[in-house]
Amino acid sequence: MDCISNPPPCEEDAKDKVESSPRVDTDAEVESHCAKVSVVDKPVVDDEHKFQSAKASSIDKFGLDSDGDHECKNLKVSSDDKSGMDVDGEQHFQGLKSSSIEECGKDFDGKQVQNPKFASVGITGCDISIKDEHDEYVEPKGGVEFESEELAYKCYQRYAVMEGFSIRKDFVNKSRINGAVVSRRYTCFRQGHRPRKHEANVRKPRQETRTGCLAHMTIARQPNGKFRVTHFETRHNHELVTPTTAYMLPSHKRLTFSQAVEANSANSSVTDGVPRLGMGFDSEDLAYEFYNAYAGRVGFSVRKDYVNRSKIDGAVASRRYTCFREGFRQKDKRDLNVKRPRKETRIGCQAQLVIARQPDGKYRVTHFEEKHNHELVAACRVRMLRSQKRLAVGQVVEANIVDGSKIHPKSLSKLMYKPTGGQGNLGYDPIDHKSNLPSKHTRGMSNGEPEDILNYFQSKQLKDPSFFHSIQLDAEEQITNVFWADAKMVVDYGDFGDVVCFDTTYRLKDCRPFAPFIGVNHHKQMVIFGAALLYDDTVESFKWLFHTFIEAMSGKKPKTILTDPDAVMAEAIEAVLPETHHRICVWHVYQNALTYISDIFLAFESFSNDFCSCMFYHEEEEDFTNAWKVMLDEYGLWENEWLNEIFKSREKWSIAYGKHVFCADIKTVQLCDGFHTNLRRYLKSDIDVLQFFKHLGRVVNDWRYKELEANYDMTQHTPRLMADVILLKHARDIYTPSIFELFQQEYEKCLNFVVNCTESGSLFKYKVGTYGHLQEYIVVFNSIDIRVVCNCMKFESMGILCSHALKVLDYRNIKVVPKQYILKRWTREARV
Repeated sequence: MDCISNPPPCEEDAKDKVESSPRVDTDAEVESHCAKVSVVDKPVVDDEHKFQSAKASSIDKFGLDSDGDHECKNLKVSSDDKSGMDVDGEQHFQGLKSSSIEECGKDFDGKQVQNPKFASVGITGCDISIKDEHDEYVEPKGGVEFESEELAYKCYQRYAVMEGFSIRKDFVNKSRINGAVVSRRYTCFRQGHRPRKHEANVRKPRQETRTGCLAHMTIARQPNGKFRVTHFETRHNHELVTPTTAYMLPSHKRLTFSQAVEANSANSSVTDGVPRLGMGFDSEDLAYEFYNAYAGRVGFSVRKDYVNRSKIDGAVASRRYTCFREGFRQKDKRDLNVKRPRKETRIGCQAQLVIARQPDGKYRVTHFEEKHNHELVAACRVRMLRSQKRLAVGQVVEANIVDGSKIHPKSLSKLMYKPTGGQGNLGYDPIDHKSNLPSKHTRGMSNGEPEDILNYFQSKQLKDPSFFHSIQLDAEEQITNVFWADAKMVVDYGDFGDVVCFDTTYRLKDCRPFAPFIGVNHHKQMVIFGAALLYDDTVESFKWLFHTFIEAMSGKKPKTILTDPDAVMAEAIEAVLPETHHRICVWHVYQNALTYISDIFLAFESFSNDFCSCMFYHEEEEDFTNAWKVMLDEYGLWENEWLNEIFKSREKWSIAYGKHVFCADIKTVQLCDGFHTNLRRYLKSDIDVLQFFKHLGRVVNDWRYKELEANYDMTQHTPRLMADVILLKHARDIYTPSIFELFQQEYEKCLNFVVNCTESGSLFKYKVGTYGHLQEYIVVFNSIDIRVVCNCMKFESMGILCSHALKVLDYRNIKVVPKQYILKRWTREARV
């Protein structure tokens, strides 16, 4: 008497070995004992690695045959379930007189034996019949009869889903005469135990899923051709899943997939660009392109994850595409010696698409996870994603690209020469007739320059209705000074206009100054708020300019304005912006020193270092004063008039005297020098005004593009933490990466501090200093409103807490940054 085994199972438990119980096989209907067959698992290979074995074919994460040919070379059948879930499958047996079966589904004579009732839909060997989709559900229990084994399986499967467990096809007995099923057993997916002998050297042991559960249902064919439940065990030795998590059960996934394939086949012509379960593709490349296009529209990048290949022909049997933020970066021992560790990109995102080759040759979606655990990229930054680099560069919208070098149409000239009333469509008159200079401007314009300026502004106004410009006339009704700001500049000022740097040191042809208003954004990058061309630098011109600037910015005045040392400018600021703190850029003071005392720099090589130290590196008034006196003594400069004059005005420019003034941590040296470097890259002193406008537009666009890059980088990379500290995690989620790095440096300093405390009611006074050093800082903590004030005044000048305040907060067991010490301008939500 012969035994004939079925084709290999569609889904095996990838992490457990199963041994079936013996059975009896008979002629057509009599059972006989058969040999046991075990299912041997294989290690999971991730990313682009292949599964290769001479003894077994691999099953992908969702139980799809990886060799694609549904052939088995041995009695051993391997399976791979990457997720570690038990998936159901059949075990096939031979009679005691049989030694082996050459191929599944063939008898000893090599003839193909098939079950005419067996219907597979997409998953190899799965007994999910589409034609029985509408069969009536019969609740399984002892003595119940089913029309077919397929119906019995489907009813037990539905019963399992409702109860909260998944099922596996266990042993099957078939007739040696016609191959028909004689008896079969379906078990709970937690049946049996996993062998331990192969796990001794495994670094990452797989999660245990089998618990020896005895719940099962056994059916046997009756003389009338029906299948009767001969044994029905309902007791489980584990918890059942809830209805809300039932979709995670392996058998439920297979049922959903089979229904999805049918629905997709019925509506194959309908597509909205969103992947769906059961969707088919002619090749894996087409599936990748489809998913990558979907990712581009949604806003994430795709990475190719694991791939399963057939051992027969090497063709891809299944593969997974994931979000590029999937998983977590493995710890590397070398990271301890890395000065600049790479930013974290992986945060365990579960978004993915899994495809598998089906019997019809198509690759179908067997699993699709849509949800991400991170912010998606805005459409304007999609082209920066690694998998989206094929998108056209032109998709990134750069605001206000200047093309002023071309001749403008005559219609613009007609618009320019319209009377003042014709400017009503602008909402304001760009020519300020009320603020004419009482005299003729000090610098003349070249021929045609006024017309070029007006034409340029007219064209910008047509392209951008929010574009603002204003023109001041002199006593002879000639253009004297001009100011302009586009819509993006106004928005930038609204977000980051608390500190403004006004610089008039850059001069164009005929020594006319170009005067930009610049600042820093939340990434500590330069932004421009507006610009002016000044053909006159009297007090009245500066007053007009500051009035016009505030008008363009809807009346909002800056908290602090930094300028070069100029008495005329200082008088205008005092008149127009009396509430604004006026500081002199220390960088400009240093540049003036190179001019006025250049002989001293040449005479003493060490003077440059000592002078720089006084200017930039002393943050305490006493330290600054002592260093200045030592410098004068060492080089005999007590009688130098220029040094004495700037020392008298030290409160305007010295860092030590400006700690109480918020300057947004603008390093004026870096800001001004960087701005001039950018300008010199594009601008020359002899260019005409139209070329100047064009190249200035390039500079502005470069800055704006850098902010786009920083915003993209902020969403895709996470700064590394120096330690697993709650305070640092909280700050990392709030601040931009550049500001967080400054915050983390302050926290690192506080680790070496010691604290001494004195109490006075709700106020606590702490003396904080570095261990082994005499210098101490005074920190006052108010326990009522959680306020902390340090005499170093770093928060007042920079906007983030100093290391001394952080030490006190830690001492008080405060593990998050108090909300009153989080400035919005430094956060990720600064522009929201």
